[in-house]
This record gives sequence, C-alpha cells and structure tokens, in this order.
Amino acid sequence: MLIWVLFKMALRSLVTHKLRTFLTALGIIIGVASVISMISIGEGARLQTLNTISKFGTNIISIKPGQQKSRHVTTGKVDTLTLDDANFIENNTPLITGVAAQVYRSSQLKFENKNTNTTVRGTGPSYARVANFTLDRGRYFNDEEVRSAQRVCVVGSTVLKNIFEGINPLGKTIKVDGKNFLVIGVTASKGALSWFDPDDQIFIPVTTAQKRVFGMKHIQSIDVQAAKIEDLEIIKEDISRFLRQRHNILEGQEDDFYVQNSSEFLNSWGNAAKTFTYLLGGIAGISLMVGGIGIMNIMLVSVTERTREIGIRKAIGAKKKEILQQFLIESVLISFLGGGIGILLGIAISRIVSNIGGWETIVSTQSIILAFGFSVMIGVFFGFYPANKAANLNPIDALRYE
Repeated sequence: MLIWVLFKMALRSLVTHKLRTFLTALGIIIGVASVISMISIGEGARLQTLNTISKFGTNIISIKPGQQKSRHVTTGKVDTLTLDDANFIENNTPLITGVAAQVYRSSQLKFENKNTNTTVRGTGPSYARVANFTLDRGRYFNDEEVRSAQRVCVVGSTVLKNIFEGINPLGKTIKVDGKNFLVIGVTASKGALSWFDPDDQIFIPVTTAQKRVFGMKHIQSIDVQAAKIEDLEIIKEDISRFLRQRHNILEGQEDDFYVQNSSEFLNSWGNAAKTFTYLLGGIAGISLMVGGIGIMNIMLVSVTERTREIGIRKAIGAKKKEILQQFLIESVLISFLGGGIGILLGIAISRIVSNIGGWETIVSTQSIILAFGFSVMIGVFFGFYPANKAANLNPIDALRYE
C-alpha cells in the first residue's frame, strides 16, 4: 500500500513539471526508438540479402580449382578441374540432382550498332535448374548442343535491356568477341546484388566456350545440387574422395581443389549481417546511456529543489527507505514513459523507412523487449544516486536549507 502512495506522489511530481518531464524522457525516447529502428533495419537487410543470395540456388556444393590458403583466397594451379571431372561426379555421386561445369569471362557483345561488355558463362543444360534461373521466353540449350559445341546462347534480362531495347531477341544473331551466336532464350530477372548482377550475363554451352571463345581445356568451377540439404556433407566427402583419386593425390598431400557447400556460404553471410545488426543496435544504445545521464541530472535538480520537503518528511517520521523509493520511482516512471513512446516511435520509423526505402524492415519482439528493458534498467541505475542522496540527507540540514 505504501508503494502505491509513493507512486502517486511521484506521478504528481512529474505531472507538476510536464515540460521538464518530457524533455528528460526525450533522451530515452530517442534511445529506444533508435535501438528498435536500427535493429529492425539491420535484420531486414540481413534477411533480404540472404533471400537474394538464395536465388543463386539452394543445396549447392561448389568446387573450385586450387588450394585454399585462407578463408577467401585460393592459390596454386587454376587448371586442375576438367569437364571429365564434372561428368564423373554426375555419373558416380548419389543423392544429387544436377551438376553444372562452368567457365566464365567478361566479353564484348554486339548487336547491330549496340555493344556492351558482360559476363559470358559457358555451362551445361543443368545450370538453369541448379542456379535457380527460370526462362522468360524461349528455351535453354540441350545436351546435343553442348556435345557439338553449337553457337547458341541464352541472354539475361539486363543484357536484353542493354542491347535489344524492346526487340524480341529470339532468333537474332549477336556477336560474342566477334563470333556469331544465335539467341534461343531469355532468363527471367533475378535482381542484382550490390557486387554482382546475375542478369547481366549470357549463357552458352561449356564446350563452345572452351573451344570457340576462350580457348581453354580446363573448367573454372563445378556446381553440384543435392536432393536434400541434409546430404550436403556426405556428398562433399564423396566428391573430395573422387577428385583425389582422379587427380592422383597421395595421402598427406593437399587437395588441388576446394569444395564448399552453400550452407557454409549463407551462414558466413548471415553471421556477418547479424554482427552488423548488433553493431547498429549498440551504436543506437549509446543514446540510451545519454538519456540516462539526463535522468540523473534532472533528478539531482529535483532533490535540490525539494530539500526542505525531504527534511519535513524525515522530521515527521519518513524512513530512509521510503525517501529512496519515492525518488527511484520517479526516475523509473520517466524511463517507462520514454520507453513506451520510444517503442511507438521506433516502429513508426521502421515502417517509414520500409515504405520510402523500398526494403523490408523487421520489428521483432526481442528488440522491443531489449530496448524497453534496457531503458528501465537505465532509469534504475541512473536514478539510484540522486535517490540515495535524497535518502541520506540530514533532516536538520534539510530543514535549514533555503
């Protein structure tokens, strides 16, 4: 019952100084809103990035030539993978649904009086399914066209926009590094990542790329699609064993290739994006600390203003604990007020950013609880010193204070 009386006294004090209460709570409002909006924006960006990356294919194992010496850099020979390796993996590895050998290079495209530079990717008939490409029109090249190294190509939507400009490309002939290719299909748009536009490329048979365009016998990567994500590690081990045998790599020697599954890639990106989200939340949390300092400052002013009141209360029997509770309740009320308004403002900012920026923001319950709980903790922490100072005032000195 005493707590309820102290609560009403604290509330009455805050209402008496409405403007001062609001300005004190403003730091908490801004802090809570910043934490919620920053975490929601970061989390939305993380999920959007992962969803975009997943457009390149799921349950994928990528095989690259060379020896991996660090997390991101491969060294050693770059011609250790061949088309026969890819065919062997496809014919002898269980639990897989497709294999796509690849060679790629930036080349010049020309159609009539228009030209552009783009990525020319030589691959097999399974690549569209493995890499999660769908056709907007036309068809993909088939096994026979790969075996006979036909000059046919499928163009991405960005290439379509850059050099055809509304013209139906099917049946048209374009030049790839001066060589004629027949356009037989157009892929549907996937959307660009910040560092790569998957639509800004054309696809040709891998044998055509090797023999007629790039002049190489090796391949630059092999993508293998698993039927189930649970089988990725089993398939990865099988592939490593097959390639070590085919490349005559003795026990104890390092591989001349590197195998990585898509879940590792997605996890590394997800962890990096999550760290970035926490960093944003931490930076926004600094404003909560500033708000807490504001609470301490105003509560110290309040204690100074009410010194005589404290002295009178102590003189008529108020206990030290009751004085402490009264001023602590005031600081916590300010934090509650600021936290509540801050939650609403943070959600509003997230929605506005989502509508204006065109990307999804995710306001999670965890971020709301985190921000609000932290604001209350700050109210208690920064309110304790002024409250304790008030509780420890000597009643005689307080009564003589002017």
